[in-house]
Amino acid sequence: MDKKAIIAMSGGVDSSVAAFLMKEQGYDCMGVTIKMFDNENIVVCREKSCCSLEDVEDARSVAKKLEIPYHVFNFTANFKDTVINRFISAYENGATPNPCIDCNRYIKFDKLYRRAKELDYDYVVTGHYAQIEYDEINGRFLLKKGLDTTKDQSYVLYSMTQDQLAHTIFPLGNLKKSEVRIIAEQNGFINALKQDSQDICFVTDGDYARFIENYTGKNYSEGNFVDTQGKILGKHNGIIRYTVGQRKGLGLSLSKPMFVCSINNENNTVVLCEDKELFSKSLDAIDFNWIAYEKIEKPIRVQVKIRYKHAEQFATVTQTSNDIVHIEFDEPQRAITKGQAVVLYDGDIVVGGGTII
Repeated sequence: MDKKAIIAMSGGVDSSVAAFLMKEQGYDCMGVTIKMFDNENIVVCREKSCCSLEDVEDARSVAKKLEIPYHVFNFTANFKDTVINRFISAYENGATPNPCIDCNRYIKFDKLYRRAKELDYDYVVTGHYAQIEYDEINGRFLLKKGLDTTKDQSYVLYSMTQDQLAHTIFPLGNLKKSEVRIIAEQNGFINALKQDSQDICFVTDGDYARFIENYTGKNYSEGNFVDTQGKILGKHNGIIRYTVGQRKGLGLSLSKPMFVCSINNENNTVVLCEDKELFSKSLDAIDFNWIAYEKIEKPIRVQVKIRYKHAEQFATVTQTSNDIVHIEFDEPQRAITKGQAVVLYDGDIVVGGGTII
């Protein structure tokens, strides 16, 4: 019996080529676009959002060309609870979230995976640039970086479980983006030259604070900017407008450059400091997901990323309790930010990851 695969088709070139490659390999494929939100409800530009009619029609066009069935799954309620509400809560609590990670964790590789099982499909397939391998020696599935280092998306996939990895395929993992576009052009896909989305899908103009205020109907009260000694430096316009390391947009006239050092939601203050004070050698993380190991019994040496575009840095990692992982860097790192993901690597292998606290 042929293996069956659900292809998550966003309307972009990557997922379209992923669908093509799976069909070429003989899989019984079904294309699916996930409806994650109603554009009217979040007040975004239709043309820029991933739930736009244009994207759905592009995905449908490719599915028709490939002669595979195509459906739209409405996951708006799940997306609101597990992505948008978590995004807002993070900013309200002085953290900086990564909603793409939550979308992968709760929607694509949980909700969609469970739907695939209900429909008796064997695999979920996406256009992510990452690779999955099975380690015969340790009996574990491994998540590895994509071959194209400029497009590697392993960082945002760190939360995948062994069961999810066993039932997921990333057909683009060993390809470069340029090769993917060539395949799309050769097959006459309508989106072969379509630009990649650079924004969070539900905040297309990059103004997170305005989105949060529009979505919640709340007005976030002003408070004090203070220095690390507690001296008041001026007034801020609501803590949701700031993130650690920020310098622009503070609206202050100061005698020297100052940066956001920390955000205290309990007393509604934003702490500013000089650049040199942004550096730290350690962090703690919770909600950790181990991939390469079931758990660690002793400290390990790995390379660590503290944000998506961060260059990996050597560090020692220790499990200090059931809930907390402590990471000690060889060299101080700038602007370690609460709410961001910290992901551990051993070469190309994702060891695991969690959320910085």
